[in-house]
Amino acid sequence: MAIDPRSHTPVYVQLADLLRERIESGEMQAGSTLASEARLSQEYGIGRDAVRMAISLLRSEGLVSTRRGHGTVVRETPQRRQVELAPGGSVVARMPTGAERRNMLLDEGVPVLEIHGPEGDVELLPGDEVELTRPAHD
Repeated sequence: MAIDPRSHTPVYVQLADLLRERIESGEMQAGSTLASEARLSQEYGIGRDAVRMAISLLRSEGLVSTRRGHGTVVRETPQRRQVELAPGGSVVARMPTGAERRNMLLDEGVPVLEIHGPEGDVELLPGDEVELTRPAHD
């Protein structure tokens, strides 16, 4: 599939779709490094700003992470652990603050879950590592 500059879909979205498809199909596995911005720009015949926007979109979806000096890498799918929501508890999903992201070592685009217990206690968990369950009713 190629980028169609005449399409109503912006070129950066088209590039993000192409890269996402390669990641989801397993063609690009976890730990794989994406080509450089310059290389992607040249390969697909689009500007570097569009490439940056496509990578930013994939980062916001939690599919890739970017680190200075290391490039953009396909993220591992984290192992999920089950967390049972206590009766009377509630959950709020939100994006973390900058400090929370740094403290929890979260990649950009990963939400946090605020687990509110019935006693008023709050636990903050990475949204991509948790599967919430409710207690079974007898």
